[in-house]
Amino acid sequence: MAHSILIVEDDITFGTMLQGWLKRNGYEATLCSKVKAAQVLLKNNQSDLVLTDLRLPDGDGIMLLHWIRDQKMFLPVMVMTSYGEVQSAVAAIKLGAEDYLEKPINPSALKAKIEQTLSVKPAIVQKKKPEYVVKKNVVMGKSSSAKLLYDYILRVAPTKMSVLILGESGTGKEYAAKMIHDNSSRRNKPFVAVDCGSLSKELAPSELFGHLKGAFTSAVSDKTGVFEQADGGTVFLDEVGNLSYDVQVQLLRALQEQMIRPVGSAKDIKVDVRILAATNENLETAITEGRFREDLYYRLNEFSVFVPPLRERKEDIPLFVEEFLQQANEELERNVKGFSPEAFRLLEKHTWSGNLRELRNMIRRAVLFASSDVITENDFPAFTPVAEAENMALYPENEREQIETVLRKARGNKTLAAKLLKIDRKTLYNKMHLYGIKL
Repeated sequence: MAHSILIVEDDITFGTMLQGWLKRNGYEATLCSKVKAAQVLLKNNQSDLVLTDLRLPDGDGIMLLHWIRDQKMFLPVMVMTSYGEVQSAVAAIKLGAEDYLEKPINPSALKAKIEQTLSVKPAIVQKKKPEYVVKKNVVMGKSSSAKLLYDYILRVAPTKMSVLILGESGTGKEYAAKMIHDNSSRRNKPFVAVDCGSLSKELAPSELFGHLKGAFTSAVSDKTGVFEQADGGTVFLDEVGNLSYDVQVQLLRALQEQMIRPVGSAKDIKVDVRILAATNENLETAITEGRFREDLYYRLNEFSVFVPPLRERKEDIPLFVEEFLQQANEELERNVKGFSPEAFRLLEKHTWSGNLRELRNMIRRAVLFASSDVITENDFPAFTPVAEAENMALYPENEREQIETVLRKARGNKTLAAKLLKIDRKTLYNKMHLYGIKL
């Protein structure tokens, strides 16, 4: 029996053409032009899929999506949109839409997406609740913001969409990326993470795409790049905003064509990788300032996930503390049982500007210096609200001055400045962004 598809489109010419194309490809297709008309048809007729335009005369596709979900109709919805409305389509995805199609619609892409969507429909009809694949040492929070994060991850993981993971430094963006990979069909293929902040303009093409022996002075042998290493799997580009403009051009080509060319080679290599990218920088600002390509941004940001800072999910702190305590005991060969009430109150009151990374490091230090099997407030040196305020007021001022001085001495060479400061390039870029330092 042919699948039934409802088209909701107010451009009658386009809608009729789409309806005819669907019928020629073996589907039953019904066309209407308004939200209310779609609601009536969905109440009275069985549909397997809804293709809806984003903008409609009496509402929009998101309104229709809300109504479908409120009616407990377990059928997939795909949103059709123009280029300028991609962000609204992404919002629809977050509300439960299966996918979006950018106009003008490519028939082969439409056919592939419909087939993929309808192939998983039985699982939706049976109302089976998907289970997360969660690897060891990944803590599942219970706060509302954590649950929303995991819901987004579960929705986007099975798709082929590129995902931009946003969040402050130390929030666990790589954990989110790994969870997306682990819940995708690529889970048995490689997951390769790249620290873009540590890649220089000269070495980034070689690291990402590989090189041939003799391609440049230090190329003493062939090198397989990250994209080729991850073929069939996932590449995670951490702090993608730190890539140079020239490398962004090469990355865009790799995303668009799924082809790479090693440095020094005259031949392209076909690769199949999914891209997950992360940043704690506002890339839209970077686009305005001419530091990041707008076309690459939209390629990376087919779907976005925000990892909340720890201060906005403090009810999850006990879970993280328990996990980090266990890790620290194993690593340091200690047997610390827990925390005194006073010590735990300090953990709950702290601002955690460094997020999970700061919490993990704090727990490790406390376990190392604990004088008994229970950590007390005395095991947290200089960790009182007063000391914290005084230290934080002085520290940024001194650190900014030090960074500016070293950058002047290095004549703007960030690689050299990072070496002089004994930090990596990624950390230097992050601190420059934090203090508003521009060259």
